[in-house]
Amino acid sequence: MPAAIVATRYSDSYELLHAGFAIPVGLALGIGAVALARRARTRDDLTLGRAGRRGTARVGRALGILGVCVASAAVVSLVVYALLRSVE
Repeated sequence: MPAAIVATRYSDSYELLHAGFAIPVGLALGIGAVALARRARTRDDLTLGRAGRRGTARVGRALGILGVCVASAAVVSLVVYALLRSVE
């Protein structure tokens, strides 16, 4: 999403509202990261901790939650931006 926003600065035909197309991608990747972290944690539980990847699962879950939060914040900011542009 930040890359899409930066791209709006250097393109004449690409506006900030077009950067909103990156939001579903970020949301899907965040949800996917949380799901994969849950699967890794379950697998670690089934092996009684011998897999040794619980820390990696925690980091993946945290990054997935961060991705979902960034996507949610982007939705809110894009809606506010669209409302402010419509008022002008």
